[in-house]
Amino acid sequence: MTEDRTVEDLLRTCAPQVLGLLVRRYGQFDRCEDAVQEALLAAATQWPGQGVPDNPRAWLLTVATRRLTDEWRTESARRDREVAVARREPAYAGVAPPADAEPFVPADDDTLTLLFLCCHPALPGSAQVALTLRAVGGLSTAQIARAHLLPEATMSQRIRRAKQRIEAAGARFTLPGPAERDERLGTVLRVLYLIFNEGYTASSGTDLRRAELTGEAIRLARILRGLLPDDGEVAGLLALMLLTDAHRAARVGPDGELVPLAEQDRSRWDTAAIAEGIALITEALTWSPPGPYQLQAAIAAVHAEASTAAETDWRQIVALYRLLARIAPNPMVTLNQAVAVAMVDGPRAGLALLTPLDADERTAGHHRLAAVRAHLLELAGDVGAAREAYLVAARGTTSRPEQRYLEGRAARLTGQG
Repeated sequence: MTEDRTVEDLLRTCAPQVLGLLVRRYGQFDRCEDAVQEALLAAATQWPGQGVPDNPRAWLLTVATRRLTDEWRTESARRDREVAVARREPAYAGVAPPADAEPFVPADDDTLTLLFLCCHPALPGSAQVALTLRAVGGLSTAQIARAHLLPEATMSQRIRRAKQRIEAAGARFTLPGPAERDERLGTVLRVLYLIFNEGYTASSGTDLRRAELTGEAIRLARILRGLLPDDGEVAGLLALMLLTDAHRAARVGPDGELVPLAEQDRSRWDTAAIAEGIALITEALTWSPPGPYQLQAAIAAVHAEASTAAETDWRQIVALYRLLARIAPNPMVTLNQAVAVAMVDGPRAGLALLTPLDADERTAGHHRLAAVRAHLLELAGDVGAAREAYLVAARGTTSRPEQRYLEGRAARLTGQG
């Protein structure tokens, strides 16, 4: 890992913690995030040349606090602050600390509290997801826009309005009580999974994965598991992340190329993560009604328990996907189910499941639909159609490793059939 990437990963981890501390202390979400962004820019400029400070989080908090202090020196900004702070319970009395003061950094991590704040009920679901990805996950507005198939300007406005609505709602920076926490939990789980997926298969760029995002998602899921130890879906999500992330060393070849599951060297899988994930999902399924994350984790566990691809219990996976499709119908579930069905009943049976997805606006034209169709057509021996579908999929993804893999599959079929 390069020094620049080390700094980038560190900043991504520290950013939500610093933002959480500032929002807890001062409120004013929008201004606090602006201050954190300026501190991050200063760190990205200075740290590669001058070295990372002994306490990176305190350094960022100091710089961001100075930014806020400078802003509050104007009379109008001071009046705005007095009105806003009056509606909140301050972390300590009165005014902001001097610009040269070393900010207090509590031992507890405010990132989880920030996560629940971003999932405030005053926000529509789409805004909750977007704001959390920006403030907690560290994704750029452009990346979030791509994930939502929206223009960047539209997503930027959505995030800005979300921050303003949190301010207008007078939201307090504290963990919600049990009833309200349950209301927001579904969104929190969905957002953590989105952050994990963006790290596991980056939606764009030259790198297949972004380990800092998968690591942060797993870290937050562990914190959430500690907070809600009796929730089966929280355990299921953590298990799913661990079982999926266990493949990462085997999933990328020596030149950064994507290695599909069936071709991976399973001796390179993370056995500790697999053992933890299997233990989590096994325990959760004994006392909790199965939910979508638990079922996905159970599917991942079946894959993990197979010593070779040929030993995979596809019939059990098909049964789990059928249950998942009943309780949480989703075109992406159908897409994955089609592969499992093809392994049990033949590729034509899997292809039949894909036909309705062509008319579903959520998947029509999606590169993953084209990629799965290409794979099943190849298994069925329809080489020409498979090659064309691989090329369609390659044109549809903005991830360069995925493009190379799909183009390579198409090239391998050239001249056959």
